[in-house]
Amino acid sequence: MSAQEQVAKRRRKQLALLCAAIAVAIVATWFLWPQPNPPKAAVANPTVNPTVNPSVVATTPKPNFCQRSAAKPFTPTRISITKVPGRIQVVALGRDAREVPSTPPISNTGKAEFAWDKPPGLKPGSTKGNVLLNAHTWPDGTALGNKLLAKLKVDDQIVVRGHNAHLCYRVTKRIEVVAADGYAPYYDRQGDPQLAIIVCSGTRLGPGNWTKRTIWFAAPATN
Repeated sequence: MSAQEQVAKRRRKQLALLCAAIAVAIVATWFLWPQPNPPKAAVANPTVNPTVNPSVVATTPKPNFCQRSAAKPFTPTRISITKVPGRIQVVALGRDAREVPSTPPISNTGKAEFAWDKPPGLKPGSTKGNVLLNAHTWPDGTALGNKLLAKLKVDDQIVVRGHNAHLCYRVTKRIEVVAADGYAPYYDRQGDPQLAIIVCSGTRLGPGNWTKRTIWFAAPATN
């Protein structure tokens, strides 16, 4: 191999390493959000200034953000979850004739939303009981429920936002139950205050008919 070819090969390798370093830093910033001090992208060449993703900056909580949580119950409008991009819209819905909380609309918009069990359901910031949320799981894997099943784990952070109010939560429990058996603790109104999120899981037998339910419980957190 000639000297020119060796130099060209070395430069291509350096460029590849630089691109890889920037890509890893951006992915790490996205998937580890939120943190008290978000990591800075490690750039091999100090003359390169990678573009900052404004959506990441806009949704990164400031230090002590969770310590300034709401002091009273509020209506949730958006939710941010570790490892799930963006702020997820919340729709306030009532219950059906069987007193089962309604689900978001069956649409491209609805599949990406949370449904919240509005009053007489409980609000975030209530002193006791479960704030009930649900989301769709779609067979093609594109709904919010699919993302939660793949990414939402114990110890992950959830931030619930409303008008001039917010409250941070930490996932404390994730369980899967047989749909036909139900799970009464999901509806608890007297225990410690927490979020209770439910989605369909298991095997899909038909439209809206899945064999299991996955439920996450999350307790209020100050960090």
